[in-house]
Amino acid sequence: MKFKFHTLDVFTDRRFAGNPLAVVHDADDLTGDQMQTIAREFNLSETVFVLKAERPNHTAKVRIFTPGMELPFAGHPTVGTAVLLAAMRTGNDAADHDALVVLELAIGNVRVGVRKRAGKAFAEFDLPKLPEKGVAPPSTDRIAPALGLISSEIGFENHRPTIYSAGVAYVCVPVANRDVIARAQPNLQHWKQVFTDPFPGGVFVYCRECVHAASAFHARMFWPGGGVLEDPATGSAAAAFAGVINQFDTPPDGAHRRVIEQGFEMGRPSLITLSLEITSGRLAGARIGGNALIISDGTLEV
Repeated sequence: MKFKFHTLDVFTDRRFAGNPLAVVHDADDLTGDQMQTIAREFNLSETVFVLKAERPNHTAKVRIFTPGMELPFAGHPTVGTAVLLAAMRTGNDAADHDALVVLELAIGNVRVGVRKRAGKAFAEFDLPKLPEKGVAPPSTDRIAPALGLISSEIGFENHRPTIYSAGVAYVCVPVANRDVIARAQPNLQHWKQVFTDPFPGGVFVYCRECVHAASAFHARMFWPGGGVLEDPATGSAAAAFAGVINQFDTPPDGAHRRVIEQGFEMGRPSLITLSLEITSGRLAGARIGGNALIISDGTLEV
């Protein structure tokens, strides 16, 4: 069997930055095991498989795999797949346009707005699930050595480690500054002892000091157990992070926009737009957005 595929760079508007994504088309005849094998072959943080939509008014059903597991939801596959399917519908070289793409994910149906202006495509979607706070995280004394850091480098202002999930759970770890975040690196001996059930395997490390003045947070994400030692841009972590912002920064009622920069230490600079809607002090809604561009296409034989 032969399958067409594309690759994209997501959460960036320039080639060879952002988070790479592979999208395999017309994948209805593939089994889950075959999809997992193909995801390991691409060896990107995520690979998307596009299937026929179950409802006629939807664009496609998609399944998302890391090299190690299937995910119910992920941000950069949602953004990238929507940009790709919109481009295939209208023509990648088409003039400025707007499109609506409805993707059937394991977490639920996700409506993605795609906007193309001056050759750049931007996609944004409402979170299918608002972030929920999880169990108490491991202690700082345990987290620090798992990240190759010392306890005093963890935390800033009132921010302390927490666990949030908007479909995929993350331990969100604040650190003092960019110097600390640059030195963070999973120490696998400690990691395997700390990030075991009931604690999630994905660790989202962040600080307020940024490269770009327009950014609000600088981040890195490590997930060795999921087959992703480090991810250049993690939309599902940014979605969970909306809960962190609401808890610690307590933004006033209204609409708020925060840009999260990630992937700079990997040479894959990425910018994730996180929009929040606060009502009566509670997080009433949130959106993830970012640019994406098509990099390559080809044929995969299975």
